[in-house]
Amino acid sequence: MSTNWWELQVLCEPSLEESIFWRLDDFGCRGMASEKKGKSFLIRAYSPQAEFDYLDLAALGLLLRQDSLMMGLPRPIVKWNMLDDEDWSSSWKSHWEPQEIGDRLLVCPEWIEPPETDRIVLKLDPGAAFGTGTHQTTQLCLEALEMRLGYKPETQVIADIGCGSGILSIGALLLGASQTFGVDTDILAIEASQGNRKLNHIASERMQVAKGSLDLLPAMYNGGFDGIVCNILAEIIIELIPQMSAIAKPTSWGILSGILIEQIKPIADTLEQHGWVIAALWKKDQWCCFNIRRAT
Repeated sequence: MSTNWWELQVLCEPSLEESIFWRLDDFGCRGMASEKKGKSFLIRAYSPQAEFDYLDLAALGLLLRQDSLMMGLPRPIVKWNMLDDEDWSSSWKSHWEPQEIGDRLLVCPEWIEPPETDRIVLKLDPGAAFGTGTHQTTQLCLEALEMRLGYKPETQVIADIGCGSGILSIGALLLGASQTFGVDTDILAIEASQGNRKLNHIASERMQVAKGSLDLLPAMYNGGFDGIVCNILAEIIIELIPQMSAIAKPTSWGILSGILIEQIKPIADTLEQHGWVIAALWKKDQWCCFNIRRAT
């Protein structure tokens, strides 16, 4: 039976993109993509008509406007219309093209034939999960992983907190890491990570994922992680930092992103309080990425 879908279009300031993605994901949208429109971003997201009515969409629009008000940014413009099943399945995918990230990676949608390239091709179908490689925070994390895994990557075992589509775990493994262990509180993210693991022909023993949060990781791997990656909201990162010592070695490093520039100080203060040193701070537009290591 054919299903109708809501297509939501959100035109916003670049600084709002990450918070809008997370709000749409929390709302239950399936398939999300963004593209530049002049100095703004146009985000498209999709949801089955049967799951939401006009009142739900109106409430979502209000939440998005409230989020922008809290951040002191212009209100996003929110529109929605109806698509049939065939239109939805091709609509959001048509706005996502292969993308070079860093010096070595090419993130390529699963439905597009990769171009001839010397880069490492990372194939991806995010499904309903967050993480396509188009957002600055994901790019910053992949670039940081490329730097961290430049020396003896085959010895590195990595924890991926909030793994989403699995893009960071897969990127780490394609760059030579030994194993990754990912957790996410959303079962759709786990399914997407498992599907993308297969797309990239990675053995399940090398990339393990499970539904849960950081406290599940010691049971998945008890040796202490060489690296920790976490690309989620800053507020959640602050809550997780005190727990990170339980999964770290004295030599562990970390990559934290999903953080706005104005959120740097509370993150930095929390890291210092719990035995972490900021080795580098990378920025892209309004977003930043912490490269950290254990204090000696």
